[in-house]
Amino acid sequence: MGVGEVRRFNRVVTQRIGALNDAYMSRDRRLGQARVLWEIGVVGCDLRELRARLDLDSGYLSRLLRGLESDGLVEVEQSGDDGRVRTARLTPKGIAEREVLDQRSDELAESILEPLSPQQRDRLVTAMGEVERLLTASAVQVEIVDPRRPEAQYCIQRYFEELASRFDGGFDHARTISADVGELTLPAGLLLVATLHTEPVGCAGLKLHPGEPAEVKRMWVSPEVRGLGLGRRLLTEIEKQAKAHNTSALRLETNQSLKEAIALYRAAGYVEVPAFNDEPYAHHWFEKHLVS
Repeated sequence: MGVGEVRRFNRVVTQRIGALNDAYMSRDRRLGQARVLWEIGVVGCDLRELRARLDLDSGYLSRLLRGLESDGLVEVEQSGDDGRVRTARLTPKGIAEREVLDQRSDELAESILEPLSPQQRDRLVTAMGEVERLLTASAVQVEIVDPRRPEAQYCIQRYFEELASRFDGGFDHARTISADVGELTLPAGLLLVATLHTEPVGCAGLKLHPGEPAEVKRMWVSPEVRGLGLGRRLLTEIEKQAKAHNTSALRLETNQSLKEAIALYRAAGYVEVPAFNDEPYAHHWFEKHLVS
């Protein structure tokens, strides 16, 4: 459903921005090389980060970089003392070329907007913003991750830091009800981690209790991606995992400061219930019965 519309949209966009031309922006290179040149930027960029930003495999990125190096636009060098880390930097010629591409990009944008009325321009820019958000949301990947992995530990640490900054009186994770590595590893439980271009941007944990309601723990979404529906997506995936492990109900508790989380739980069908544990940081307790 909607596949045909997406393909038609892709065709219109690629033609309108000139992605089909051999010489993108009337320069002597294709869109791929031009985009790599732009992403390297004036301060340079580690190849690992460059691959993640552009979702390119190592082989294809290497070919693009070799072409830019042969044109004298880019230099690739070892970064610091770690020989495994390499950084791409623009040469003076590359910086000048990037400035030309920047100017041509502005001209292309103006050529798209100029024929439209002010009302049409507003509609187009608003629609583009919505498309950008939705495409970003579709690029987020959610999967079960070993809670010992660096990306999992990063999310949990960011979660603790945010609670400490938002709770009255701070937050000490040693006082809260536990959801440690063992409790978030099957068969005791699991941890979902969301990534965007390989960067961790959210997590949600599930503690399983055979014959009893399971617990939702460690729900966190990075501020950088809020507004993309990721919190709801993580909660929905947690519910799927709970049902897959024969759990008929979910429980969670939260602090009164987390108003967005409270709104999310209520919108997702969670009902406020009397306190079912002695979590010192909780003001609200919720429960939801899962439909098979």
